[in-house]
Amino acid sequence: MCKKLKYGIYVLLNPAKGNGKWDKVIDYFLVTLITLNVFAVILETVDSFYNSYNVYFRIFEKISVYIFTVEYLLRLWACTSETKYNRPIVGRLRYFFSLGALIDLLAFAPFYMPFTRIDLRVVRILRLFRFLRVFKLGRYLNATKLISNVFKSKREELVLCLVVTLSLIIIASSFMYFAENQAQPDKYSSIPATMWWCVTTLTTVGYGDVFPITVIGKILTAFIAILGIGMFALPAGILASGFSAEFQKRKNKEINICPHCGKEIK
Repeated sequence: MCKKLKYGIYVLLNPAKGNGKWDKVIDYFLVTLITLNVFAVILETVDSFYNSYNVYFRIFEKISVYIFTVEYLLRLWACTSETKYNRPIVGRLRYFFSLGALIDLLAFAPFYMPFTRIDLRVVRILRLFRFLRVFKLGRYLNATKLISNVFKSKREELVLCLVVTLSLIIIASSFMYFAENQAQPDKYSSIPATMWWCVTTLTTVGYGDVFPITVIGKILTAFIAILGIGMFALPAGILASGFSAEFQKRKNKEINICPHCGKEIK
């Protein structure tokens, strides 16, 4: 009976494992609660609004934290229903130190900190971890899986783009350092310092706090700026291609599913 109850709770809290009515109800409820918490944190920074409704903010905070605490404890208890966490003690320890569980814990743990003898200034800083609740949305949204699949399928191309970009930053910063160091030793004092100029130029942001004044430096800047447009457009094209392929794959999969039984047609 206990094992069956545990598995039932595990399915309810993990939408990918079930497709029942209550699974969806709990999923939508938790997603709504997480979203409202994020908005509450944002609105609390508006002093006039928070001062007028601070009582309601505190009540909502307490209710949310209690719900998140119960959810976390239920997850910790029911996680042994999953194969990789099936050992009662070791499995729960593995789950406790998993990224998702740590995010869940940090999402509500700062609320309980004032009850301990800790400097309140540290508590205020720790309360910023409430923003981690937004990452819990990933557990309930199918779009997260889609994005994850795209990044996995295109990871080699993206890593290659990153390596090329970093190489370009290093090479361009080195050339610019030797071109501008004598003319502007305060702004181009070293190659690492010149990398700031290189990043703002490659991204076409151009803050204007550091800019070349020599002829060679200006020519280099023109070439680097043009290269930057292409370099930062390349990952966007790779990701667009990945999303297109993933959507096509899902479309083909839906075509091969029987409309009556819901099973894949082989």
